[in-house]
Amino acid sequence: MVLAVDVHDRTGRLLLGAGVELERKHIVILMTWGVTEADILEGDSGGSSFPLSPEVPQALMEAAETELRPLFGENDMEHPVMRELLRLAALRKVIHDNP
Repeated sequence: MVLAVDVHDRTGRLLLGAGVELERKHIVILMTWGVTEADILEGDSGGSSFPLSPEVPQALMEAAETELRPLFGENDMEHPVMRELLRLAALRKVIHDNP
């Protein structure tokens, strides 16, 4: 996988530049800095982004989404932004709440 754009941390510090061929060590660095997704060159992986924790079991994600859903109240969960927020919250919960 090749980065399509530069990846920065929350303060704007450059972590990895566009064009870098991602290896496991790069993914570890990105996860250390709290980066959960990165834009990948089209055609390289079939999508524009990928989760940095592909080993997260779907069952854990579904359980986390079910647990978090009440926190979203009356929001329209059919809206793409709300679905993505729920997915990201569930991913964070699974990664940080499970040993």
